[in-house]
Amino acid sequence: MAQYKDYYKILGVQRTATQDEIKRAYRKLARKYHPDVSKEANAEEKFKELQEANEVLKDAEKRAAYDQLGSNWRQGQQFTPPPDWGAGFEHSRSFGAGDDPGFSDFFSSLFGGRGGGGFGGGRGGRGFAAAGDSHTARILIDLEDAFRGGPQTIELKSPQLSDDGHVSVQPRTLKVTIPAGVIEGQQIRLAGQGSPGVGGGPAGDLFLEIGFRPHRLFKVDGRDITVNLPVAPWEAALGATVQTPTLAGPVDLRIPAGAKSGQRLRLKGRGLPGPTTGDQYVEVRIVTPPATTSEARAFYEKMQKELPFDPRAEM
Repeated sequence: MAQYKDYYKILGVQRTATQDEIKRAYRKLARKYHPDVSKEANAEEKFKELQEANEVLKDAEKRAAYDQLGSNWRQGQQFTPPPDWGAGFEHSRSFGAGDDPGFSDFFSSLFGGRGGGGFGGGRGGRGFAAAGDSHTARILIDLEDAFRGGPQTIELKSPQLSDDGHVSVQPRTLKVTIPAGVIEGQQIRLAGQGSPGVGGGPAGDLFLEIGFRPHRLFKVDGRDITVNLPVAPWEAALGATVQTPTLAGPVDLRIPAGAKSGQRLRLKGRGLPGPTTGDQYVEVRIVTPPATTSEARAFYEKMQKELPFDPRAEM
């Protein structure tokens, strides 16, 4: 598991530091701890840590993303990114891209694999035209919205660098149509919604990467979904027809006699729509009524005496 790194503490600057202050702090410490000249015992390790902190804080996008974690974390704490970390954060497609510099697991947990193929917008002088940067943002939607599709209004957070060198996050609202059957990791392209072009060049595009909010009933695997279905012991033993939820609404499901807890039943074509429609898998979960009354206890005692059943016979 990764350990949290306080990049501001490593560089010895305040969280409100300007980009110029961060640059000066890094240069000063880099001279002190450079392995070629430093006499410090831990110079190489410290220098690598300084490089990692500078890599994040010198970049307005990485710094804004890092700042979303908040200031309650402490250096060296065990760290796992929150499930919704980075959701709604808009960044250029080169964000996190490039060769692996060998930074820490903490760095990789935040920025590893987040590159988008390096769609770099051009820069140039008079008479030079180039397309603007393409951007990427991960958005979270409900599973029902992925099933049905339709219009949605989303709010993105776009990092901005002010004239005085401070980084801020500005909200941006867009209307987007979610296609029915979209799956996690799929991208929706919004043409011309990236950075403006240079010298009359076209604007870049915005790619929205789909993620699902946790669902109280369903788990998703590609286009297939799974739901746990509680059943009573007599329904499992004798068989029964019970209602089970699906994304299209409840349907009747036949529980076969002798069903076991953990047994999977398949509802063909009840998953997410698409070129190959997914299925829904129903996992049987036998729920035992509590023996909270004298009558219930007497009933269980009668079962104990009359049913020749040993659940551990095969152990």
